[in-house]
Parts: sequence; C-alpha cells; structure tokens
Amino acid sequence: MKKKIVIYDQNGAKEQEVNYIPVRFIIAILLIVLETLAVLAMTILCAIYIPYFYLAMYATEIFCVLKIINSQENPDYKIPWLLFVLVVPVAGFMIYFMFYNRKLSRKQIKRTEKIKNQLINTKDEATLKKLEQEDKQAYLQANLLRKLATTHVYQNTNMTYFDMGEKLFASMLEDLQKAEKFIFLEYFIVEEGRFWNSILDILKVKAANGVEVRVIYDDIGCMCTLPGNYYKTLRDYGIKAVCFSRLRGQANNEFNNRSHRKIMVIDGKVGYTGGVNIADEYINEKLLFGVWKDVGIRLEGEAVTQLTSIFLEDYELNVKTPVADFSLYYKSGTSVADEGYVIPFGDGPNPMYKHRVAKIMIMNMLNQAQDYVYMMSPYLIIDNELCQAIENAAMRGIDVRIITPHIPDKKVVFVMTRSYYKRLMDAGVKIYEFEPGFVHAKAYLSDDKYAIVGTINLDYRSLVHHFENGVWMYKHEVLSQIKEDMEGTMKQSIEMSDDLIKNTLLQRFIRAVVRVFSPML
Repeated sequence: MKKKIVIYDQNGAKEQEVNYIPVRFIIAILLIVLETLAVLAMTILCAIYIPYFYLAMYATEIFCVLKIINSQENPDYKIPWLLFVLVVPVAGFMIYFMFYNRKLSRKQIKRTEKIKNQLINTKDEATLKKLEQEDKQAYLQANLLRKLATTHVYQNTNMTYFDMGEKLFASMLEDLQKAEKFIFLEYFIVEEGRFWNSILDILKVKAANGVEVRVIYDDIGCMCTLPGNYYKTLRDYGIKAVCFSRLRGQANNEFNNRSHRKIMVIDGKVGYTGGVNIADEYINEKLLFGVWKDVGIRLEGEAVTQLTSIFLEDYELNVKTPVADFSLYYKSGTSVADEGYVIPFGDGPNPMYKHRVAKIMIMNMLNQAQDYVYMMSPYLIIDNELCQAIENAAMRGIDVRIITPHIPDKKVVFVMTRSYYKRLMDAGVKIYEFEPGFVHAKAYLSDDKYAIVGTINLDYRSLVHHFENGVWMYKHEVLSQIKEDMEGTMKQSIEMSDDLIKNTLLQRFIRAVVRVFSPML
C-alpha cells in the first residue's frame, strides 16, 4: 500500500510517495480476531460434545452478571455489558472476560511500583497554606486535586495561552531551538508533514549536539500515521524513542489505556500541553473538517517539573532499561514571578489513578460555580452523573455553555454528541456548534477564577479509559485570555435550538441505540 507524505528540506516542501505497509498492526489485529474466535469456538465445541458443559456456561453467565452488578463501575458502563452478556449467547461472557478489565497489565503495575519513589515530591505545604488564607474554596479544590492525582500546587509559573494550533507551533519551534540539556515529547498522534518534520529537524540537530531527546508516541494513535517500526528510525537519529503500550495482538484491553497525553518539556524550564497533536491538520496546514480549532498552553517556571515527572513515569512504563535518576531532570526548573496558582496533573487507569480525576474536577467546578461555566470539547458523550451535574448547575441559575464542532470528524460520535443536546438544553444549558469547522479544544472555565486546559474530552475515552493530562489554574492572569477566546468562539458558532435538532422517529431510535453502547466504544 502506498502513502503520500510531504518531505521538508532546505529546498522547501515536496510530495513523495512511499511504501507504507503497517504489517505489524495488521498482524496484531488479526491475532486478536483469531484468538477471540478460537476461544469462542472452543467454548461452543465443549458445549456440543461435553455432557452438561452448558450448565457450566450458564453458571459462568450468572457469575458475569453478578460481577458486573456488584462492581464499582459507573452504572452507565455496566448496562451495555449486561445487555451484551445476557443477549449474546456464549460470545457475550467470553468477550466480557477478555475485554472488560481496564486496569494496567501486571508488568506495568510492577514498573509503576518501582518508580513511585522517583516521582516529583514538591514541598508545597507553604503554597497550599497561602492559598487557604486567600480563598478557602480554592484551597479545598486544590487539595482535592493534589490527593486525587498525587500532584502538587505551584506558583511562580508564567503561562501563555494559544487560541489556535498554528500559534502554538510557532512558539514550540522557537523554544526547541533554545534547548540545552533535554527535550521530552509525548503525543497521542504524530504524523509526517510540516509540523512534525519541522520539529524533527531540530531534534536531529540537538541530539547530534549532545542534547538528550526522548519521544513517546502512542502505538495505536499513530497506527495510520507512522510506520510500525518508526521508533527505530528515531533511534538512528540519536533520539530515545518508544511507542506507548505497543500493540502485541493480545485479546485483552490493549485498545484501552492509551496515552492521549500531549506533553513537551524543554530543559525542565518550559512545558507545553493542550489538545494539539503533532499533525498538520492541527495547525490548519491540511484542511480536513473546515477550520481546525484547537488550543494549547505554555508553562514557564516551577510547575514544569510536574509535567517532567508525568512524562518520565510514562517513559518508564514502556522501556526495559529504566531511567537511572529522575531527579536529574527536576533540577532545571526555574522560578518566574507570578501570583497565580497552577497544578499540572495526570489522569488514567487503575492503579496509577484510583479515582476519575478529570471527571471529579469538572463536576466540582460545576457544583461550586457561582456565575458561569464555559466548556469546549470535540465530543459530548457523558455518563448520567456528569450529565446531572451540568443540568443541576444550569437549573440553579449558573450560565452553562458548551462549545462543540459543527463539522464532525466522526459521524457516529457526532450523533452521540447531539443526542445529549435536548436534555441539557431543557435544563437551561446553552450549546454552541463552531460553524467554521471542527473544535478539538479541551478547555473548562468558571467564574473568572478557575480553568482547566489539557487533553481531556467530555467522553468515555478521556474520562474513563485513557491516560490524560491537564493544568488546573486559579486566579492566573491567563484566565482572561481563555475567556476572551471562548466568547470569540461562541460568536463564530451556531447556538442550538429545538428547531435545529432533527428528531425524527428514526433519528431518535439511532441515538438511543448508540447511546446505550457508547461507554464501550
């Protein structure tokens, strides 16, 4: 199979056709399918040829039902699995055993235990006490996040907000050129083109000049954008590259627990995060769904060390040779005078994160709001608990507004997103669809006081399955820029009304079906 890529060199951009056969991915997917079919076939054959084996099958099915009902999972996640186990004979409970579990693998858990003492342990008690004296409610929010995500609260951190990916791109290139000690990158999607090739050119030069460069890209996220052995290509350039949770063709939860994080750290002094992956559509170099609206944030100062810690933990999860001493990368942090409070944090599966960090913080923002809550997300596929929190905020008089895309990237997901409109609008929530194109931004703002910017979508993938990261802010000067951007985006959007939502019988049926199984997608 052939693929056209854009190559950038000193003579400019040129299009080149290359052989692009992701053989490893094809084999892995075939192995998963074959393994699943083999298990199902063996179970059916045993039921046919072994006397009373069907009784064991019924007992197993009952066990599965009881296990699902008594699990601590959200009821919205239990319902589709219960339906699947009860309605689909044999295959239902067999697939349940193979794919239901969303915890880390045993190997990953062992590695996590080994690196606990290596993670950053900032002494932030004085900063937290200062925050408590300024605002008790903000203190409670910050302390909650610290305990949920095992993170820390920082001051002395300057932040710059970028309302479009192309602005973020320009700033990244400028900072990368200044790197002297190390560069860390972790992204869900990396694709060859102007964005990545411009960065890669710098990384090659820096690595050749002795700067330590480490790169993590998600194996499934890059399945269709990079060759299966691309990490070897990067290693040939002197870059320590690894793909996150390498797909091996095992019939388990390999397609869950992906790294959806976007982190860049330069010398421990400057950090970037947000919704922007390293592919040309994110900087509107390539137009796929109209204007691609995305946002990002640049940190400079003490809080960058927390991003460094998150990156190193993910790197350690995926390599055989451990990083000798994390603390060597924490010493480069700088202090920039700023009175705002900042908490970079991660979110992800058990046992690294025992609670749904992002969901709890978004719900907390809704519950504590006194004036307004604005949210931007490409998807709106939420459980009943979060949906009720949004409704309750609106019904008690809070100005709740949600910005979603008008031009979708996935039609089925768009149907699911729109299926929530009616319920939320009836409660007083205002929903805006960005008319020029696709919103990929993940930003949450409340009362000119609190904000979260990062990688977290309002969907099950982000809130339940993936490794994510974000930055919580309190009374930071960057909040005014976030508000200005959100209000400007609303002016370019269509405010949804009952007249604009099609509600034919067929469409209501389709939305009902896709919503039932949305937690499994």
